[in-house]
Amino acid sequence: MSFPPRYRTPRARSRVEAAGAESRAKAVRAAVELFSTAGYRGTSLALVAEKSELSQSGLLHHFPNKAALLAAVLEHRETEDSQFLSGPDDRAPLGWAAFDALTGLVARNSNRPELVGLFVRLSAEATEPGHPAHAWLRDHYTSTRSWLTDAIRDGQHRGEIHPDAPVTSLVHLTVAVLDGLQQQWLLDPGDFDMVGEFTTFVSGLHTQWDTTPTTSDTA
Repeated sequence: MSFPPRYRTPRARSRVEAAGAESRAKAVRAAVELFSTAGYRGTSLALVAEKSELSQSGLLHHFPNKAALLAAVLEHRETEDSQFLSGPDDRAPLGWAAFDALTGLVARNSNRPELVGLFVRLSAEATEPGHPAHAWLRDHYTSTRSWLTDAIRDGQHRGEIHPDAPVTSLVHLTVAVLDGLQQQWLLDPGDFDMVGEFTTFVSGLHTQWDTTPTTSDTA
């Protein structure tokens, strides 16, 4: 016997909610993979439904249109990265710890080609003002630059980063290196060491702007 939603028991409602959450998660995972290879414009809701093993009506129940699905995909990516960077205490790392966290994120991304592909492809498409991810892309870069600016200035304030370090230039350069390495890695992941290259970049920043004396300096 089937009951209307308001007459379902708490246990029945929890099963329905869990099934709905799983269906939604499957659709997001399928969309990540498809958007990362075919882009937003090259992916249809029918393809997402097929890959996630949902009916189109079932998919539309969770996401009324493709833009809503894209928003869920981008939110999923941002949430995962933010949680990783913030760590268990849910605080954004500052000073050199911010660059250590970014190195860890690059290492993590080297095992997540679908999310790297998603960002590289969508960021190229979303430079167009009419793209549904355009506002997200602007917010992404604004928040990333703001965090790195705060991180470097905090390091300067605490004396671990040289006060003459050009904050704005270092922020822009770091973002450019991150994006460029991801694109090159996607082209040839087997022969391109994204983690090693970013580690070398961060080492160069330390060499030039770290105020901590090295062993050779104190010998």
